[in-house]
Amino acid sequence: MALTPKQQRFVEEYLVDLNATQAAIRAGYSAKTAKQQGGRLLTNVDVSAALTEARSKLSEKASVDAAYVLRQAVKLHERCMQEVSPILDRKGQQVTDEAGNPLFEFNAAGAAKALELVGKHIDVLAFKEGGAQVNINIAPGLDKFYGEEGEGQ
Repeated sequence: MALTPKQQRFVEEYLVDLNATQAAIRAGYSAKTAKQQGGRLLTNVDVSAALTEARSKLSEKASVDAAYVLRQAVKLHERCMQEVSPILDRKGQQVTDEAGNPLFEFNAAGAAKALELVGKHIDVLAFKEGGAQVNINIAPGLDKFYGEEGEGQ
C-alpha cells in the first residue's frame, strides 16, 4: 500500500534526527498528539518498510556501512588516545601518581555519541541493543586525592 503524503513526509523527517515526535510535528501532525502519532507511525508496516528502504538508499549514497563505522571507530579511538587532558583536583592542581608523574584522562564521549548516531542511521545492531561495553580503570593512587567518598583534598 502506498504511503499518504503525511506518512511520506514523516519518513523523510524521521531520517533527519531519528526523533519520531519531532518528525511527526514537522510532517504536519498535531503537536499535542505527535508523540503517540510518531510511535504509531513507526509500527506501521508500510512506514517501517519505507524507513528501511530510505535508510538503505542513504547508506549507499553516503557509502556508509558497518565496515565504515568500524573504520571510523578505529580512527576515533586513535585520535582520542592522542588527545589527553590533565586530571586536576578540586583546587585545580595537577594530580600526580605516587612517583610524581602527572595523570591524564581521555574523554571520548563526543566521539562515541557521533559514532552511535551514525550506527543508528545505518541500523548497526550494536547500537540497537544498548551499545558497547566500556571498561573504566581508575589510576592507582587516585583515591588519595579524592578520598573514599570522592571528595578532593
